[in-house]
Amino acid sequence: MKRTLFRNQLLPWLLLAPQLLITAVFFLWPAGQAVWSSFLRQDAFGFTTTFVGWANYTALWADPLYLASFRVTLVFSVAVTVLAMGTALILAVAVDRLIRAGSTYTTLIVWPYAVAPAVAGILWWFMFNPTIGILAYVMKTLGYDWNHRLNAGDAMTLVVIAAAWKQVSYNFLFFVAGLQSIPASLREAAAIDGAGPVKRFFTITPPLLAPTTFFLLVVNIVYAMFDTFPVIDATTSGGPAQATNILVYKVYKDGFIGLNLGSSAAQSVVLMAIVIALTIVQFRYVERRVNY
Repeated sequence: MKRTLFRNQLLPWLLLAPQLLITAVFFLWPAGQAVWSSFLRQDAFGFTTTFVGWANYTALWADPLYLASFRVTLVFSVAVTVLAMGTALILAVAVDRLIRAGSTYTTLIVWPYAVAPAVAGILWWFMFNPTIGILAYVMKTLGYDWNHRLNAGDAMTLVVIAAAWKQVSYNFLFFVAGLQSIPASLREAAAIDGAGPVKRFFTITPPLLAPTTFFLLVVNIVYAMFDTFPVIDATTSGGPAQATNILVYKVYKDGFIGLNLGSSAAQSVVLMAIVIALTIVQFRYVERRVNY
């Protein structure tokens, strides 16, 4: 591969300057402010600021509600990732086998990606509403009294379905592209050798889809831990009894509603550290199993 050389040493920096400026203004600066705020304590009106060192972090690990939000976030993130990626893979395999109406099928599945997360949450909230929801009515006729306002399991199911539904379209596009890049000759050779459809799928598709799956795994975990805030806010607001109060939503409730800015900043720093650590672990250990 030919290496690009710049005669003017200033030119590479000028080309990188716009992206570096955007990164500094919209990521490094806010992240630095969050880290600094996590060592401070302010009164509710913002008139007095006191440097408290690690006190905000120490208080977090003594707070049972914060520790409970870790468990909620773990269950929620794993459930959303598995459901969104699994559903998208099934739909992608189906469209890959279609000869006719494939483009129409793809367009209908991609549409939900254009829906805002808050709107997606409201849509599912209406369908599962215990009073007027069509899905709640169907489950009641089947003998199950659905009520996500009182039942923690129902609330978690609601937010997982709403968040995963929003992400399925994104995963679907990448899985379809990955499936269509697999040479048809490999499947034909396996069929000639006597391999059935199920065996052909599991011996050919997963290994060749590994790079796409790994990329989507990283993206979906980040999505579940950050971008699902509007879904939680629109459907359950963290309830009932903190059953759906994931880490990113607790940052909002403690900072913007409770006005405990120091604790909220400390929580955001911890959340950022967790996501960075998970990403590093995935790239360092999971990527080793990926064949490019």
